[in-house]
Amino acid sequence: MVKEAIILAGGLGTRLRKLVKDLPKPMADINGKPFLEYIFYYLRSYGVKKIILAIGYKSEIIKDYFDFKFKDVSIFYSEEKELLGTGGAIKQAITLAQEKDVFILNGDTFFDINLERFYKFHKDKNSKISLALKRMENLDRYGVIEIDSDNKIVAFLEKKHRESGLINGGIYLINRDFYLSLRLPAKFSFEKDLLEKYYSIYNFYGLPFDSYFIDIGVPEDYERAKKDFKKFKYG
Repeated sequence: MVKEAIILAGGLGTRLRKLVKDLPKPMADINGKPFLEYIFYYLRSYGVKKIILAIGYKSEIIKDYFDFKFKDVSIFYSEEKELLGTGGAIKQAITLAQEKDVFILNGDTFFDINLERFYKFHKDKNSKISLALKRMENLDRYGVIEIDSDNKIVAFLEKKHRESGLINGGIYLINRDFYLSLRLPAKFSFEKDLLEKYYSIYNFYGLPFDSYFIDIGVPEDYERAKKDFKKFKYG
């Protein structure tokens, strides 16, 4: 099982600015704890021992709160001196990882998947990059990902209203050496400049889950998270 994870926690959180003033989005308060802390509990429950936080906007708030340890989990920081995009943030942070495969998570989404099942899928497919997918109904906030009968990703479709579809759930497994071998620029979008550009060249795979999913990027879901997390086992 993978023991290392990178959490992308450098976002500006512009859509939440009225509700979450002067905080990085992952530090938004959910029932007395930052959203990020619930992700820490979740990763720890699957045996993750090292978390690398890719930080940027108001990074000192995150560092002051978590320091370098959470329970028995070691924390490392990869700090952006300028905006690198999601791909650039991962590229900088993954140099601090030591394992062959690394979990990548968004710091503003929570997807309660079985990480052991996801890792087994990743290994069985000998995948370079695997995505955890979430089936959504009546969606227009997200683009859709299509997979074939072997779970290989075959298309990324633009945002528009759809009755149903598989979306990117914001949890990935990435082969560290493969990622660094691509010689991508320092600043780039992981989604647009890597996934959507290279999926037809390399084999990227997606595994659908029906697990709980929330994205606190918009105020109504931030408020929903406060209600939902009251009954969560993490934290």
